[in-house]
Amino acid sequence: MAATRGAVFGAATSLVLAGASCAATDCPAPTAWTENWTTRVEALALLQTLAAQLLSEDSATVTLEHWCAAHRLAAPARITAARLSGVERAPTVSQRLELRVGPDEPVRFRHVQLRCGTLVLSEAENWYVPSRLTPAMNAELDASDTPFGRVVRPLRFSRHTLSSHLLWSPLPDGWEMTGNANESATLAVPTPVPDALLQNRAVLSLPDGTPFSEVVETYTAGVLAFPIPATCR
Repeated sequence: MAATRGAVFGAATSLVLAGASCAATDCPAPTAWTENWTTRVEALALLQTLAAQLLSEDSATVTLEHWCAAHRLAAPARITAARLSGVERAPTVSQRLELRVGPDEPVRFRHVQLRCGTLVLSEAENWYVPSRLTPAMNAELDASDTPFGRVVRPLRFSRHTLSSHLLWSPLPDGWEMTGNANESATLAVPTPVPDALLQNRAVLSLPDGTPFSEVVETYTAGVLAFPIPATCR
């Protein structure tokens, strides 16, 4: 199955690249990511690409900044954080175990939207141990909307992914067994791209392996908010 998925992913990526090479022709551009089989495969390839990039980079902020620039979502392509107040979530017992802190150790909660320009690309819920950060970092996290990854970058942290899930698939279940033979039946009515597309849960650790933060990141439809590649159909 792993080999099959790898082959599918390679084929899907080729379709996206083919779309870029076709842009100079008279091929019509589609109007929605879910309008037909080809654009759905392109959307799937893009989501798989973003998921792979997030897994290979320690900082989600850096990954989103690169994504924003590559897809021209805003100029300048800089990620900013908008704090969401009013909800305070205590760490669970399992989160305290993952952070290696006792029941009385303070753990702070920070909930932000990460934006590129006006587009919301993700929502991040972050539980972090203030005693493992510098006083200056804690002050900046308390008083500013600077993304967490940018504040703690001097710690030279590493990221360990606990889980990663696609929350939406542009293609129906079993599509790999039927190809596009039933496209007219299964994709007759375009469906909107949902708000939440991908969710990751990860622990950030100091160079000596001490964990200091657990984050749950939910990536939104904003990551696909750019013109669809024109493809020959």
